Amino acid sequence: MDVILTHEQADFDALASLLGAHLLNETAVPVLPRRLNRNVRAYLTLYGLDLPFVDPRDLKTEIVNSVTLVDTQSLISVKGATKQTRIHVIDHHAPRPDLPKEWVVTTDETGANTTMFVEALVERDGPLSMVEATLLLLGIYEDTGSLTYTRTTPRDVRAAGYLLERGASLQIATSFLNHPLSIGQQKLYDQLRAEIQKHSIHGFTVLIAKGDAREMDEELSTIAHKLRDLLDPDALFLLLATGGGIQLIARSTCEQIDVSLIANHFGGGGHERAAAALIRSDDIDATYAEIVNLLPKHIHPAITVAQIMSRGPQLLSPDTPVGEAAQRMQRFGYEGYPVVEDGRVVGLLTRRAVDRAQSHRLNLTAASLMDAGQVSVEPQDSIDHLQRVMTDTGWGQIPVINPEDGEIIGIVTRTDLLNTLAPQTGLLGGNNLAERLESILPPARLLLLRIVAQVAYDQRAALFIVGGFVRDLLLEHPSLDFDLVVEGDAIALAKALSKKFGGRVTSHSRFGTAKWYIHKIRTKILAHLDENEINKVLPQVSDADAKAQLSESDLPDSIDFVSARTEFYTHPTALPTVERGSIKLDLHRRDFTINTLALRLDGRHYGELSDYWGGLEDLENGIVRVLHSLSFVDDPTRILRAVRFEQRFKFQIEERTMELLLEAKSMLRRVSGERLRHEIENIMAEDHYTDMIARLNELDMLSAIHADLKWDTWLAEKFEKIPSDSPDSAWNVSDRIGKYTLKEALAYTIWLIRLGPDRAARVVSRLNIANNLGESITAACRCRERLESLSGGKPSDIVSVLETMPALAIYANYLTTDNNKAQKSLKRYSHEWQHVLPRISGHDLQELGLPPGPAYKQIIASLRDAWLDGEIKTTKAEKKLLEKLIRDYKSEKNGDD
Repeated sequence: MDVILTHEQADFDALASLLGAHLLNETAVPVLPRRLNRNVRAYLTLYGLDLPFVDPRDLKTEIVNSVTLVDTQSLISVKGATKQTRIHVIDHHAPRPDLPKEWVVTTDETGANTTMFVEALVERDGPLSMVEATLLLLGIYEDTGSLTYTRTTPRDVRAAGYLLERGASLQIATSFLNHPLSIGQQKLYDQLRAEIQKHSIHGFTVLIAKGDAREMDEELSTIAHKLRDLLDPDALFLLLATGGGIQLIARSTCEQIDVSLIANHFGGGGHERAAAALIRSDDIDATYAEIVNLLPKHIHPAITVAQIMSRGPQLLSPDTPVGEAAQRMQRFGYEGYPVVEDGRVVGLLTRRAVDRAQSHRLNLTAASLMDAGQVSVEPQDSIDHLQRVMTDTGWGQIPVINPEDGEIIGIVTRTDLLNTLAPQTGLLGGNNLAERLESILPPARLLLLRIVAQVAYDQRAALFIVGGFVRDLLLEHPSLDFDLVVEGDAIALAKALSKKFGGRVTSHSRFGTAKWYIHKIRTKILAHLDENEINKVLPQVSDADAKAQLSESDLPDSIDFVSARTEFYTHPTALPTVERGSIKLDLHRRDFTINTLALRLDGRHYGELSDYWGGLEDLENGIVRVLHSLSFVDDPTRILRAVRFEQRFKFQIEERTMELLLEAKSMLRRVSGERLRHEIENIMAEDHYTDMIARLNELDMLSAIHADLKWDTWLAEKFEKIPSDSPDSAWNVSDRIGKYTLKEALAYTIWLIRLGPDRAARVVSRLNIANNLGESITAACRCRERLESLSGGKPSDIVSVLETMPALAIYANYLTTDNNKAQKSLKRYSHEWQHVLPRISGHDLQELGLPPGPAYKQIIASLRDAWLDGEIKTTKAEKKLLEKLIRDYKSEKNGDD
């Protein structure tokens, strides 16, 4: 076994280095240290399920062949290590002189240790999830002060840029970072902390402090962040006397307090969580009193624990046997039980601990297996407080106690919290879509789904069709493309299908995905189908006719299986096996509620619609709604998708979603051109793509992508002229321009044709458009600049301009010009003039005794121009002109001699 270790009290650089080392060697086990910094622990509480880290208690009892030490040069004890265990240190500090000689030591001068791993990942160019990329970014940012410390190197900056391009979330990173204070900032911080006053308003804790910052010349917002992180209030207001007046800095840590409203009252601004104002006053006490009076008007009671908790919780005593606990968990489906002794909470017993003990055949009690602690909340506590308790403790089930007598009156779970943050409507029992599904799928494809569902049922795995297929099925715009999600082991399901029917399987164990290739076994699959199943699908025809109606062409070449993530233990001392376990959380990762619908296929659940996040209601009301407030920050390309769905279905973007969309507009500038272009091309593939682009322009999103990207009625009119079929072959325009369809190539060209070559080239670069199309676009811009001369010039002059132009550039100008004469010239060039050639060739000139040289090209060009301009109309006239051109050439030649 190979393991990866780091130092105790791990910071983000240590944790990110663990991840980076594992991504480079997936067979090595990244082992968490026993102690983590508080902000690191908070990150793992929220995102740990999406990361590969292993608790040291879960390590196999086997020989450790090698240890990779990251961000440290101190080896901690690890079970299984021997004197023969190889040690490799990867650190960004200078090597210690006392390191054993047999150790392999790799050090480099980077601001963050993580940077070295990111550089290696860049070379591999493998996939990174948002959670992984964000953790790696946190590792770099924390050790470089968000790239501001003097020890920061250009390598750190490049690595951070790469991670942002791969989807790292700055919003999430910022929320977990700690920033050091300067001496001056520290002095003011101490003053404010000593004088801060607490106000309780509608159950929220609001802190207000006054201070003197007239001698400060440094930024003040970091002080607010430090006080907020230390004291963890629901809202914080700082009033700081400065040379220009009173500086108000406001911060909120919960959605129910919008500090921008307070700042707006004083003429300032900001957003819900952070705002500021400069108040032209010297009376700081009066301003303090004014804020205290304003707060009750702008702070409303929050959702409390009492509103979401379950009453009458089931409790365990410390001596409850593990078998009894397992039976109760299986019977009632709970993931954890509070352990209570003498009416007092002493711990929490989780399903994970019970499963592990049973798989190891350990006959223990709740007291031995529980997470010890006296953790609880009260009914009047806010859900923000509940979330902090869950984050700090890692408990997914928190007992609720009566504050008067300490009696346990309820329990509140992580699922309760998630349902409150993103409400679910649950399983709609009255919505079974089996008949609708069977009416739209070709019989062969439907039967394929049924055999997959049967194998899933045999494996006790729930099988779902999810996302857009279900949405479109409900909207009666069905498609044949579907995604299958397995609540279980997707790879095992694919292999079971391959074993039964044949075909090849590829899988990615880390992500729990598999692909079953069936294009070579489609005949075999149809031959295996049970006649009873066929009769269910084709009940109106005889058995013989039924099989005849099953077409192999209706079957796909392959099927993709994806599983949601969970972990379990297969045998004692085993490492956790990673799987995708919860369809609910899998759906919660999606972009909009209308895409979170799932259709179950296995067993008696066949055709049941699952709607955990309110997708059906939004679908019925024509609403596009994101699932959480950071959705557009996590992935700004969702802005383009929101508009695409809104216009495709003639829906409306929900009010709060629109606010979040507009707030995240600036994030589009940070998205790579390739990702933006991909979304734009998805829009261009739509029937109503001009409406979508116009809507993006209306929301000022195009300019956020690039300042020169505009939309107007002229473009809308010209886009309508883009033909759906290939134009007349005389235009010599290919059906594809590199990887682009002709429609896409024309759309890009017409969109940018009025910008001029230089500005168009900048947009082409921003969107990372392929060189061959980019060159055609800039050529079209140059051609447009010369259209006036093409409207009245001689044919030979027009040909000399256009013959250097790509066919796409010429055709795009033909479609867009409002100059009738120029349009006719463009058409005549494509259909006639470009094909005009003199009868005389270079071979003829050689036979006439003219020595080969540049004169050949000049003479032939002059003859062609004469034919084009009508100066010659017969072969005889051409010969006469040729004789003159040769005489002129010889005369000039002799004169030169």
